[in-house]
Amino acid sequence: MNSIKSWVLRSATLVFCSGVAHAGVDAKLLDMLLANGSITKAQHAELVRDLSREQRVEKRANKEKLDKKDFTAFQQLAGWAASTKLTGDMRVRNDNINIEDERKNGGRDKDRQRIRARLAAITQVNPEVEAGIQIATGNSADRRSTNQDMDAYFDKKAVWLDLGYIDYHPLSVPGLKLFAGKMKQPWISMADVAWDNDINPEGFAAQYVRKSGTNTLTSSVSYMILKDNVDGDGVEWDNDLAVYTGQVAYAFDPADALRLTLGVSINDFSNEEQQLPSPPEVVVGLRGNGNTTDAFKLFEGFGQLDVIGLPLPLTVYGQYIVNDASRDFLGVEDGSEDTAWLLGLRTNIAGVALDYTYRDVERNAVVGTLTDSDFASGYTGSSGHKLKAQYDFLKNFNLTVSWFLAESDAASRIKLNDAEVQTLMIDLNAKF
Repeated sequence: MNSIKSWVLRSATLVFCSGVAHAGVDAKLLDMLLANGSITKAQHAELVRDLSREQRVEKRANKEKLDKKDFTAFQQLAGWAASTKLTGDMRVRNDNINIEDERKNGGRDKDRQRIRARLAAITQVNPEVEAGIQIATGNSADRRSTNQDMDAYFDKKAVWLDLGYIDYHPLSVPGLKLFAGKMKQPWISMADVAWDNDINPEGFAAQYVRKSGTNTLTSSVSYMILKDNVDGDGVEWDNDLAVYTGQVAYAFDPADALRLTLGVSINDFSNEEQQLPSPPEVVVGLRGNGNTTDAFKLFEGFGQLDVIGLPLPLTVYGQYIVNDASRDFLGVEDGSEDTAWLLGLRTNIAGVALDYTYRDVERNAVVGTLTDSDFASGYTGSSGHKLKAQYDFLKNFNLTVSWFLAESDAASRIKLNDAEVQTLMIDLNAKF
């Protein structure tokens, strides 16, 4: 019986192999064998069942081949989608700024509602290259803000290119990343005295991270371009207004319940000194928002201590900055106002994340156009408190309240010394 069945199936396969007619032809052959008495009715029924089973297996195999072919074609046509991640966030804010003695109409006081929308596409081009693009709202191209006022009779809101970079991370050197373009800050930013968190610098950078057990060494260098040919002496790169940065940070566990991070940075600006051409006119350069110097070379020390195992989580952090290049300029003798410091504390109570800082930023300690735009309305020559509270209602959805109480020598155009600046921001944040 088995030999007859095997011969019949082989005959059916060799003589009538395939295609659309395959099943019909094989069934007809079995009927002919039954009719001429070569097989019995029982053998015929068994062979038909075997044939049907083989046909199902063959059909499934053909389908798998077709599915694989279609999937390969899909990968070739739209494979980028599988390696691309879309992220973003949406924020709605009520923003109130009150500066002592400033005019309520046409002054620097504000009581406004604002939105911020950001959308980023990050693609892994290959195992060693990542490319990222982000668009964001904004009243203008202001480097320190992506906020857009709710204003202008429901007009459509502008969208700007906020990020556009390439990240090369060679597999042969684990921990190394090379960046080019408009990128997120490639250095550790412990606080926002020197650099507003919304600033995405432009240029070239390298970052290297090395881990050994619980110890982590992080270093970075960069060349960031602020203005091409700022001094008018030619198109060569050494005539650009730029900043060279370098940073080294080390994180380790001095005890079982402690995590300590210590680091140093340098931000050395080139071609930033003000020029007085003939006829005399002041070239603004970097001087602004309270600065009275025209030269900047910032040395920074920073640290953070995380304490583990307490009833409440606790983080203490801070930074200290000196502008080593600060000098008197145009008869204003403020060159010695060249230091800034900040001390902060973070914890979480009953699901509310709390962050408190106190800072003192002298007029020429940092670049006024790059420092935090929210504290003292974005001016140097200021000191005071910031308290931030955040509560997560749902996953990726929270309410944040930030309150600033500062005194400033630059924020008010009427009271030139120790003007009180109060800012209250209430944010609804959704992230995806």
